[in-house]
Amino acid sequence: MNERLSRQYQVKKLSRTNLERSGVRYRRPFWLPVIGYYTLAIIASSAFFFFIWIILHEGNEESPMAAAGIGAGFIMGGAIVVREIFLRQARQQYLLTERKLDDTLSYIPLPPGLGGQTNKLSLEKNAEIIKEIKRKSEAARVLSNLSNGHWEVLETCSEYLSVVEKQMETVGVGSPRLAGLRRGREIVGDLHHFHLLAWAEIESRAWSQKAHNYATISEKLNAAQEALGILDSALQFYPSEPRLTESELAIKTFIASIKVSHWIEQAERAAFKGNSKRAVSLYRDALFFLAREDVNADERETIAEKINAEIEKLREIAELEKKQIKIKKGKNKKGNEYSEMSEMQ
Repeated sequence: MNERLSRQYQVKKLSRTNLERSGVRYRRPFWLPVIGYYTLAIIASSAFFFFIWIILHEGNEESPMAAAGIGAGFIMGGAIVVREIFLRQARQQYLLTERKLDDTLSYIPLPPGLGGQTNKLSLEKNAEIIKEIKRKSEAARVLSNLSNGHWEVLETCSEYLSVVEKQMETVGVGSPRLAGLRRGREIVGDLHHFHLLAWAEIESRAWSQKAHNYATISEKLNAAQEALGILDSALQFYPSEPRLTESELAIKTFIASIKVSHWIEQAERAAFKGNSKRAVSLYRDALFFLAREDVNADERETIAEKINAEIEKLREIAELEKKQIKIKKGKNKKGNEYSEMSEMQ
């Protein structure tokens, strides 16, 4: 990082007007893994096939299966065209824009004095460095939905703040550089705060979206943990930032809901197979896990109420089954007694 920052690049100005007039939307485009996307496409086309077939069959139309098959084929073909042409083009445009921003930021240089040099930082040099950092910040804000730009500025701000801390240790009390360094630390500190929050928000949101799109529990948990790790990194700098703490709690609640849902799903399977005792045990495990997790209080209460309601239903079913067994045994006993009396007669 130090070597990269200390290099001399030719200055290339970023034209905000040209970028804004380009008409490109710099949002992360919708994109699912190929297996997940085509699984959804097959499900949608199959549902359409059966829907059309039922309607035509009930209307006594000729060849309802052929017509439904053609319609389902159009749905599947449309899904292929949308992904391989439109969505892929949007994704490529997004990646191209991201590289464009990286190249733009790399062309904005920082004066020698930042990036490993520990010589005296003059007022003029300090002002020039702050000016260049501001220019990098403006470039990153143009394409504000790209996390790479915010990360570039974040690294630069961190490097500057580190250098200033070392300079503050040696500057004299009455030196005119003291006010300049303090002012620079304040300005760059605000930029560091802004771009760190922007980077953390974009990256954590992207990983959270992936977690919601994935099908398996392990994939969901891995993606959610990535989002949580990003927020934890940001919280090391600003532990009391409300936006970060709220996002962290939301991700933790989501992770807990995934794990609790796994226990609940197993309990529902056990109940479906008629193993009420096993189902109740799994529901209790879900409650135990829920109590240990750092989850929003309202969310925890809602989930716990649903689980307790299911446990109560299973208990009622178990009690009803016991009563039915007792009644059946009683009837069998009376039947046996009646048979014995008949034989004695």
